[in-house]
Amino acid sequence: MSSDVLTALGALAASGSGDSYETPTPAEFWWPLWGGYDNPWAFTRPSLVLLLSVGLIAWWLVASTRKAAVVPSKGQWITEQVYGLVRNSIAKDVIGSHDFLKFVPLLFTMFTLILVNNLFGIIPPIQYPTMSRIGFPMALTLIVYVVYHVVGFRKHGFAGYLKSMIPGGLPKAVLPFIFVLEFITYYVTRPLSLCLRLFGNMFAGHLLLLLFITAGDYMLLHGSIGMKLVSVGSYAMAFVMTAFEILVEFLQAYIFTLLTATYIASSLADEH
Repeated sequence: MSSDVLTALGALAASGSGDSYETPTPAEFWWPLWGGYDNPWAFTRPSLVLLLSVGLIAWWLVASTRKAAVVPSKGQWITEQVYGLVRNSIAKDVIGSHDFLKFVPLLFTMFTLILVNNLFGIIPPIQYPTMSRIGFPMALTLIVYVVYHVVGFRKHGFAGYLKSMIPGGLPKAVLPFIFVLEFITYYVTRPLSLCLRLFGNMFAGHLLLLLFITAGDYMLLHGSIGMKLVSVGSYAMAFVMTAFEILVEFLQAYIFTLLTATYIASSLADEH
């Protein structure tokens, strides 16, 4: 059982001795391992999980490619499939064959880091999606934000990059309005949506899993006979949501990486 679930159940038992059910709250996502809840420099459980993921990815990449062969081992085949997905289906297809190669390391790192941390949300005994803490999607989004703007400024120059935001062939009367809209899109909407999409999906999915599991435990342990029967449905929904989360976790890693490539491609484009 997830340690998040155990914590929620412990808090439930301590708060009302089983007389009432308290739904999981966002507090379940904040686990300081060192420092208190009010300490901004506290070392938290999601920080530990992220460091664990970095070590795990590094170990896997080294172990699966150390003895690379023409006929790949299972580990090498998996690594090559993931790399090929990012290199060919995202970087090359979106950015273009001329410029894509230098961005593959960034896109591959983004995809694998997000995917592994998302999958941690359903893998015992961790069962915690790191990206459900908004600070981590914000940090990744900041990297993307800096990269695609720096790429645009280097490609077009400062004035040229700002000018490239406006589609050609528009009447002069509407150019100021279009520029304002495009400026907001490039500098506000894109990073905000990129961050919140990843965070929101991971946060909501994990909260729903906590809800179904803790509610099922409460009904089974403290409810009447009818409630004990209903708890089966709650556990069934937890199973269904877990299977659904696997798909969501992969899609969110893919979408984040795909949008990153799209933003880089738009910064490199001669005309938008």
